Amino acid sequence: MAGRGTTATMALERAGIPFTVHEYAHDPRHESYGREASEALGVSPDRVFKTLIAEVDGTLVAGVVPVEGRLDLKALAAASDGKKAAMAEVAAAERATGYVAGGISPVGQRKRLPVVLDASAMTFATVFCSGGRRGLEIELSPADLVRAADATVASIGRPGLGLRPCGGGTATPRPLPRRPGCRRTRPAPSPAAPRRAGGEAGRGWSR
Repeated sequence: MAGRGTTATMALERAGIPFTVHEYAHDPRHESYGREASEALGVSPDRVFKTLIAEVDGTLVAGVVPVEGRLDLKALAAASDGKKAAMAEVAAAERATGYVAGGISPVGQRKRLPVVLDASAMTFATVFCSGGRRGLEIELSPADLVRAADATVASIGRPGLGLRPCGGGTATPRPLPRRPGCRRTRPAPSPAAPRRAGGEAGRGWSR
């Protein structure tokens, strides 16, 4: 890591927290930063976490959830003792953390934001999160991640809906595969699970 450290890795070194660095060649054409990391490192996406920046009652808060999951904004607001949460603009997130979208780490941020880590992380011996730039992941125990980020642990993640980022970071459904002799159709909405407004699909972005 000589000469290639980031503020995230340097913060961990200063704190004496053990971690392992994993680097891979980032492909800017990949549709998802987090999924790319999972695939490149051969690690289950349940163990790879993305850092999403939201505004809770006007204050920026970092929510850390599995890369294939979604951030539950209501749960994040509750965990932050707030009332309302919305995804922050990318420029605001980059300005506050000092990182570029796709490489935002919960550790070593320019302005130390409150961090909430999804409780699912605590079920693993080690987890992965961004090391502060695209193509760089750090692996450490969830307890050490909590200590390094001074994080609150809460259930703030929910299962993904098969969405992928496009354009400026909004999400669209994956197209259904076309098979010979078959017509492409859209699944009917389930009355038992109405679509909720807001969330990452509204105007958010993800790693």
